[in-house]
Amino acid sequence: MAKNVFLFSGQGSQYTGMAKELCEKYPAAKAVFDKANEVLGYDIADIAFNGPDEELNKTINSQPAIMACSLAAFEAAKAEGITFDGVAGHSLGEYAAMVAAGVVSIEDGFKLIKARASAMQKAAESASGAMYAIIGLEAAEVEKICEETEGYVVPVNYNSSVQTVIAGDTAACEAAAAKFAEMKKKAIKLNVASAFHSKLMQPAADEFITAAKEITFKPAEKEFYSNVLGTKLTDFSNMPELLAKHIVSPVKFTSELAEMENAGYENFIELGPNKVLTGLVKKTLKGKNAVNIENEATLAKALESLNG
Repeated sequence: MAKNVFLFSGQGSQYTGMAKELCEKYPAAKAVFDKANEVLGYDIADIAFNGPDEELNKTINSQPAIMACSLAAFEAAKAEGITFDGVAGHSLGEYAAMVAAGVVSIEDGFKLIKARASAMQKAAESASGAMYAIIGLEAAEVEKICEETEGYVVPVNYNSSVQTVIAGDTAACEAAAAKFAEMKKKAIKLNVASAFHSKLMQPAADEFITAAKEITFKPAEKEFYSNVLGTKLTDFSNMPELLAKHIVSPVKFTSELAEMENAGYENFIELGPNKVLTGLVKKTLKGKNAVNIENEATLAKALESLNG
């Protein structure tokens, strides 16, 4: 049988109304949002389903909302009989992946994301940073330009062979973006609060690790791919430290995809809002089946693709 990997969406993919359809149809999907509301202490379902966008886009809300949406899609996929052999997430998606793989309970998953979102929101408010997606250049070229740019700017998301995201101090990011524009390459400013996955998030990592140490972690029941390592994670003995490191380390998504391909994965199923990761899989791997599940229509299409 073909191997299936579940991929969980990252920040920036949120939109008002996400997962609403799935929650109306699948009781297990609705139960995810009920649990999220209970742990967070406020109605994240209302923000995810009804907005306003301004509220949903705040880091403190978008992270738990995307996680709930991804896990709702996970429950809907399971209800329709879709099985999986491995998991991976992009940035905050790694938390939904941990729940799916049995590393943490759903309750602890939301406790973790609550602590992470709060710490990152605070760090973003106290540090002026920016992020840009650089399109059409290999990662090595992007690294070189960052090194040559005055100030702090580094590659933080290795998304595909032709897309790398840079982050750092706003002025340095703007200077690097101008250099890429001179090279006739696209530099798209991302709608985020600060320079995530860079050293500007160190205060968030320091605050978050305290909360993470209160959580019980177990070894994954499925193959689990890590952003920090860019490969399969086999040692789950010090997750608080790894997750704190995750906040300030690059997301090695292209390496993870290469590892999954080597491990024989054929079907790459994105769970959560939009289809950013599905697009990255299609750009990076040839001849693989990449589908996304975020509502009834995409779920039906995914089932057709996986069963056909």
